[in-house]
Amino acid sequence: MSLDAIEGRNPVVECLARARRRVIRVWIDVGARPDPRIARIEALAKAAGVPVERVLRQALDRTCEGRVHNGVVAWAEPLEATTTARLLADVPPGKDTFLVLADGLEYEHNLGAVLRSALGFGVDGLIVPTRRGAGLTPVVQRVAMGAAEVVPVIHEGMFAALRPIRDAGLRVVGADAAGRPANEVDLRGSLALILGAEGRGLSPKLAERCDDLVSIPMAGALESLNVSVAAAILMYEKRRQDALPR
Repeated sequence: MSLDAIEGRNPVVECLARARRRVIRVWIDVGARPDPRIARIEALAKAAGVPVERVLRQALDRTCEGRVHNGVVAWAEPLEATTTARLLADVPPGKDTFLVLADGLEYEHNLGAVLRSALGFGVDGLIVPTRRGAGLTPVVQRVAMGAAEVVPVIHEGMFAALRPIRDAGLRVVGADAAGRPANEVDLRGSLALILGAEGRGLSPKLAERCDDLVSIPMAGALESLNVSVAAAILMYEKRRQDALPR
């Protein structure tokens, strides 16, 4: 079984603290200065019986192939895989469900940022295509700052995921520049939000499957926002509406 590399202090803290998967070992830069996060990593690892080794920074650099690691890397078993249908089946009766479908985001930093916002705004699951776009790479997990330990990331075709979403009665809303302003569309209750890929946006076929299309009103000549920024704004708008009196 291949292991996930968790790179960075905060992601490693979250991985150990959430304890959703078994951590095999932790490496810490031998030259790292005392730091509350380092101390927490060592304490959590000791409590879980995870071996911690102090290594030269060059070893961490080689392991991460030049990526940012902040002096800490852990190896853990992959997160448990699930499906959209199984996730929906586990939702308690009467609870609203909020899913985000990210259709083929190519840039790892964008996917990681969307995942981090998903945790912040109470998303129950993030669905990404099986074959297109970035997966749950070390970079995605580092940018997500531990959100991958909480928000299930489901690898499934967009159209395949929409079938159980429809069966469960969720409304489907797509983010598209041609849509109505998001604050004019009712986003309350159980909802699936579809994000298009960078540059291409929402595909016509996916747009056809949506109950509504929403946009973010812009000022000035700016044509569009970065997809992760747009995703965070739309997630916030959904939660803002949920908090309004009905």
